Amino acid sequence: MRRIHSILFILLIFCTSLWAEEIPLADNPPERYTVVKGDTLWNIAARFLKNPWQWPKIWHANPQIKDPHWIYPGDVIVLEWVDGQPQLTLQRGNVKNVQGDTEKLQPQIRETPIEQAIPTIPYEAIRQFLTSPRVVSKEEIKHAPYIVSLTDNRIIGGTGDTIYVRGIGNSENTQGFTVFRQGKAFRDHTTKEILGYEAMYVADTHMQKGGDPATLTVTRSNREILVGDRLLPIQEEQVALNYQPHPPSKKIDGRIINVLDGVSQIGQYNIVVIDRGSRDGLEKGHVLTILRKGGKIRDTVDKRAAEIINLPNEKAGLL
Repeated sequence: MRRIHSILFILLIFCTSLWAEEIPLADNPPERYTVVKGDTLWNIAARFLKNPWQWPKIWHANPQIKDPHWIYPGDVIVLEWVDGQPQLTLQRGNVKNVQGDTEKLQPQIRETPIEQAIPTIPYEAIRQFLTSPRVVSKEEIKHAPYIVSLTDNRIIGGTGDTIYVRGIGNSENTQGFTVFRQGKAFRDHTTKEILGYEAMYVADTHMQKGGDPATLTVTRSNREILVGDRLLPIQEEQVALNYQPHPPSKKIDGRIINVLDGVSQIGQYNIVVIDRGSRDGLEKGHVLTILRKGGKIRDTVDKRAAEIINLPNEKAGLL
């Protein structure tokens, strides 16, 4: 069984690919913009473009600059026209002002280390979710370490408690481990193929002593901890927020099949699982349109026909 999972940041319900040939600029875009701390790639792109996901199509960073695709506070983004087409370029060091005269940027202290480029979306908005959403295969569940006992043989545990875990051994994982509980199966909406299983977040832990069983302390929890719950290494550092937003190269149709913690009304920066992934051509940074499925109504005007009419899908947001 091949497993697919895509955990993405979204606004609302059904999704299909973005298709746009033209690259319309925003109303009154600036000719130059200086990046400041707290900016994100998405809000900078929105200053210049009506469709921020089209950023890569007009982004022409200076190839002489190390890591030209990453943008840092203090950088200057310049809107230029080449053969009648808009281009966005990155300038560091000596730059030209609007009149074409050379200006010298004065030395300044960066409040953000140079290696920390601005993220595509704000890290703070989703930080609390980065360790918890997880999609796992049956094999991962089968081989994951498990809780064999709780402090004083308690039935349930929580923050501050000690737990005893088999299968970790003497792991040197400094990030710690996440306690999870197997949830429902994620299925392809059309074929019903099982794509993976929900790993319901239970708690975060820190290992005190290795062995069989190993001794761990619960540092945070939002559900009761039970004997038999499984553990996975915390993977927060694997989440990269410096991706380049762009549309897929081919049409992709899919469905949202799960929302974190079963929320029914979802909004900006919520996390969802969709039934499409890498084998369907999805990659990090792809942007999809979210459509709310149109309902069915009966034609009550022409009573002779009394037809059932399918209302069109309505755009609800971006994923």
